[in-house]
Formats: sequence, C-alpha cells, structure tokens
Amino acid sequence: MANKYYKELNEVNAPRGNSPLTGPTLGRRDFFKLAGAGVAGAMVTTGMTPELLAASKISAIAPSLINSARYCIFVLMAGAPSSVDTFDLKQGSWTPSDFNPTSFSGTMFPQGLMPELAKQMNKFAIVRSMRAPALVHPLQQTWAQIARGPSSALGKIAPNIGSVISLEFESQRTANQKLPVFVSLNTNFNIVGPGYFNGLHAPFDVTPAPTGLGSLAHGTAATGDGQAAFEARYNALKAIDTRLRTNSPLGDDAMTMGSFYDRGKSMMYDPAVDAVFKFTTEEQIRYGGTSMVGQQTVNGNSFGNSCIVARNLVKGNLGTRFIHIRHDGWDHHDDIYDTADDTRLRGRAKEFDLGMSSLLTDLAATPGTRGGTLLDETLIVWMGEFGRTVGPLTGQNGRDHYFQHFACFAGAGVTGGKIIGTTSADGGYITEPGWSANRPAQYEDVAATIYSALGIDYTTTRNDDPFGRGFEYVPFAAQGAWEPINDLFVRSSAPPRSPLAPRDGGRRIG
Repeated sequence: MANKYYKELNEVNAPRGNSPLTGPTLGRRDFFKLAGAGVAGAMVTTGMTPELLAASKISAIAPSLINSARYCIFVLMAGAPSSVDTFDLKQGSWTPSDFNPTSFSGTMFPQGLMPELAKQMNKFAIVRSMRAPALVHPLQQTWAQIARGPSSALGKIAPNIGSVISLEFESQRTANQKLPVFVSLNTNFNIVGPGYFNGLHAPFDVTPAPTGLGSLAHGTAATGDGQAAFEARYNALKAIDTRLRTNSPLGDDAMTMGSFYDRGKSMMYDPAVDAVFKFTTEEQIRYGGTSMVGQQTVNGNSFGNSCIVARNLVKGNLGTRFIHIRHDGWDHHDDIYDTADDTRLRGRAKEFDLGMSSLLTDLAATPGTRGGTLLDETLIVWMGEFGRTVGPLTGQNGRDHYFQHFACFAGAGVTGGKIIGTTSADGGYITEPGWSANRPAQYEDVAATIYSALGIDYTTTRNDDPFGRGFEYVPFAAQGAWEPINDLFVRSSAPPRSPLAPRDGGRRIG
C-alpha cells in the first residue's frame, strides 16, 4: 500500500513542463503567482491530498525527547546538492566512471567522489525520504532554518532554530563560558537571525581565518593603546552610562546594546576564546587540502576552516551549543560533472568530503564528558534545501530543482550506517518512507529531531510573540503533525502508521 501511495503522490509532482501546479520545475515566477493568489501553501506542499486535508483534526501528544546531545552542528549545503549523485546514489549511463560506485553493506555510495566519507559510513545515517514543500532557494533555505513557512505571519518574525536553542540554554552558561550559545560560520551574514527574540540570541557570525579574530584585542602595549588603555576607556564609558544600561528609560533596545558591549568585552583578552578561532596550516590542509590559484598554492578552504572552528568550539566548551555552517555552491543547473571547474559537483564534493570527514574523525577521537567521545555528545546534521532532477542530465548537462532530497545525521547516539527510506530506481520518488511516521520527512521533522536530541521540548508554545498567536517551536508538533525522526537513534519495533493517518505529511494552513 505504501509503495502504491507514494508512487501516486510523486506522479502528481512528476516533471510536466513548467506548470506551477505540477512541479518539480516550479520556479520563482510560478511560486509568486500562487502566493499572490493566496493558495501557495496548499499547492506547493508535497502530499496535500483531499484525504490529508480531511484528516486535519489531531489530538495533542506528549513530546518524545532523546536528550543525547550537548551540541549541534548544522550544515546547510546551500544551492541544493544532487541526491542521486551523492547520498542517494543512482547509477546510470550518466554516472561518471571516476565516481566509483561502491556497495558498503548494501548501500551504494560514490567512493570516488567522496573517498574520505566512504571510509566513515559507519558514523552517519542517511534519511533518503526527505521531501521539500517548494523549490525556491531563499524560501527553502529560510524554511529549513525556522521550521515553518516564511511567508506566514509568524514565519516573518520567526527566530532561527539556533536562536531558540540559545534561549533555552542561555541560563545554563557558567561564568567561564564567554561565547554565545549560537555561532554561525562561513555565512557572510546570509543567515536567519533571532526574529522577535531578544538580540542576544542572534548568531555570532564569524568568517574563520587561521589568525583568529582580530577584534579580540585592542592595539598594543608598545603603542600605549593596549589592554590597560582599553580597560580604562571601557570603565569610563560604564561610569557615564551605566544607568542607561540597566532598567533603562530608553527601553529594551538600549539594555540589549549594553549587554552586547558587556558580552563582547568578556570575550576580549581571553586566551581560551582566542585559541578557539585559530588553527594551523597543517589543520587547514587536513580539513581542506590545497589548491592552485594562479601560480600560488592555497591551503584549505572556507568550509574546511569552518569545520575546524566548529570542532574547536565543541572541544572548548565555552558556552556555544549550536553551530551553523554554510557551504555554498551546490546549484548545478549546467555542466554538473565538469572536471576543470572547482565550483561544479566534484569541487563542492571534495571540499565537503575533506571537511566533514575530518570533523567526524577528530570528534570521535576526543574524550567527552559522559564517558564516551565528543561525537557521542554532538549531533551533526547536513542537508540542502531541496534536491535536483534525476536520471539523465538536462540539455545544459546539469540538474534542475526537484522535491526529493536527503538529510544526513551523525553523533549523539545516531545509528551509524543506517539508511532511512528508499526511493525508486531513478531516485524520483519515495517507495518506502522507512520511519515510524510512515510519510516523507520534512524540515519540521529535522528541527524536532535537533530539539529532541538536545533535550528541548519541540512542542513548546511561547506566548510572547507580538501577534499574540503563540509561537510554537515546531508548528503543530503538539498535535502530532511533525515529530523527531527517532528511528535514527533506535531500532524501533513499532509498526508504521498508515500513510493517510492524521500525522501524515499534509501541512496545516492557518
């Protein structure tokens, strides 16, 4: 029954030109046509059938918390990588021979494309039954970070998942934990912020460099403008405006800015904080390799550098709990297999392979605080915003946008080597969802999984949003619409639900 249902569901979304109602060639123009008509949410949501709409009345449920992680590293593979060339490999006449498709315990993987991760398949799990609700890059990248439709009223003010985690863990910070709970790397500020939350829960955005953060020190003692001079000036400032920073008559914004100053000051001239953002040439090469730019050899790359700093943040235990890394460049509409252009699939995959495999290796080799390793205490998630078309390449030798995609999970008790979900021979549709909800997994389920692993109640509703509607960490999770992918962590013996049960993938609108 599941096979038949998911085949029919995907046939609705099979390629049929550029119709706004059939996808997966739904583009920006068509999406905004639908949005303007006020029906975008219903039409672009994969799996919105009459049966699902009729089954919208759901009773509240208790959350299921894994509580296995102290940290989370979330990697957004921006641009949308091709599933059928990477983590849901499908062989065909189009597959380059140097991808060297190899079976690892029955799982086909492009060993030639990502040789280092191929050696570590026992450390991560792959969810192959992911489905995106639309195919517009900015929309879906935002959706993945806030776990709800960005065009909804609450979506427009929703905080990043990392900001929610910051809010939850801020009170647990100790005196020596001087770094923000939420740190973002390699985003160039292209990241969702704290929404309506206090600005203290915004991401601390860093572009990693081997020399670290230059802003952690001010001048030098030799010039008379070093730490002593800085401390004197800062104390003078506080003497002038302390009364405006606490219970300020100027309001919350002034107090928040005062807190920013204090937190920034606490990070300065601290050797432990300074060390977290620095790394060696050897580490750069191990995490990112070398490349030639003109006649010059360049060590490492921005993604590898970010993985080093993410490792350091976890090892340092200086207050950071959620780390967002952005890895750009996966939007391969043309020449996807070009061997001479590092911005094509081979170049992106090489960067990702070296950086992620080294991160897994180092965390797995570092003792944790609970008797295991730091990898046992760190949930790592990597995914794109959607997938790419399957089968032979397009006329431009590339792959276009597609609903079907993947998400990978490692650490924090995730069963390494596990594959959740199966897809058709060409990767075009789901044949079995492979997890207890018995439906395609979506961004909201990934968010619920992250919260659950960190011990955060993903069914929480806050009653402090400016609209007075109640802000849900994961919308409708309390009614069972979305849930953690617990099958990642345990081998569940529970029978799968019917694909048309109330928890199925139809997104409630409202």
